[in-house]
Amino acid sequence: MQATEIRLASRPDGFPTMADFAVVDTEVPAPAEGQILVRNLVMSVDPAMRGRMRDTKSYAPPFAVGEVMSGGAVGEVVESTVDAFKPGDHVLHQLGWRTHAVVDAKHAVKVDANAAPLTTYLGVLGMPGLTAYSGLLETAEFKEGDTVFVSGAAGAVGSVVGQLAKLKGAKRVIGSAGSAEKVRHLVEDLGFDAAFNYKDGPVAEQLRAAAPEGIDVYFDNVGGEHLEAAIDSINLHGRMAICGMISQYNATEPTPAPRNLVQIIAKRFTMRGVLVLDHFGLQKQFVAEVAPLVASGQLKYEETIVEGIRNAPEAFLGLLNGANTGKMLVRIT
Repeated sequence: MQATEIRLASRPDGFPTMADFAVVDTEVPAPAEGQILVRNLVMSVDPAMRGRMRDTKSYAPPFAVGEVMSGGAVGEVVESTVDAFKPGDHVLHQLGWRTHAVVDAKHAVKVDANAAPLTTYLGVLGMPGLTAYSGLLETAEFKEGDTVFVSGAAGAVGSVVGQLAKLKGAKRVIGSAGSAEKVRHLVEDLGFDAAFNYKDGPVAEQLRAAAPEGIDVYFDNVGGEHLEAAIDSINLHGRMAICGMISQYNATEPTPAPRNLVQIIAKRFTMRGVLVLDHFGLQKQFVAEVAPLVASGQLKYEETIVEGIRNAPEAFLGLLNGANTGKMLVRIT
């Protein structure tokens, strides 16, 4: 048997290119005591991986040049040295970007392919779903009757935020996206009250038109112009959950703070960052509440699936370019 890995070949300067990745064929590793060998079936591609390509200190260590990258994956156990896992079990772990992974058993979680499709454990019922749930309810302190604006609303996190807000009694939910088709999807499929294409004109103008009475909650996945527009439209004592700033991830120079941040004084709004690492205590509550919504079709999800481990770099570049609707995944086998 042969294994294939995607390694970081070089640190990108600006937008990554295919030259920053290396596809390497190698031998299938063998598990040691306390480990399992997993044949990965599907892996996650996430915007936060761009930050780990930089050699900077953050909440997660950077990828090492010349070494295999990592990220969420679901696979099948093919060899085990521990009683808790048997060949044929499906597990969730963090050693994606490869066809085969040796995983410490303590870092693997069993998932049930009969309860939900395996892909959902990386998306709507996984880290993106929990990020949306905790970011909206805990970080942004959502209340029934709020008007909510979500940037990057057609992505894996944003699409769940908007739907949860509607299901929990939001007065109005507005989303932004980067194409007419995604805008249509937000309104017609996901039930957003309004949506706009940020490429069609100034975001501030489009947001004011969509939310003439202002917004109470802003869930930020984009940063930049979107954040400034949200500051302009935020109501007194509004709340902002800052989950991502994908518009700035490939900047080669430091990006400026919002030019209208002075409004925080008069409006007394709050801005708080969102990291799912802080909210794993909500995991059981999240699954208990959201899994039935997904099963019943009340909460919809989309997945963009790229076939083949060798196409993982292409999938990642596509994610940064907005090529996905919903969760971006790579089906490995």
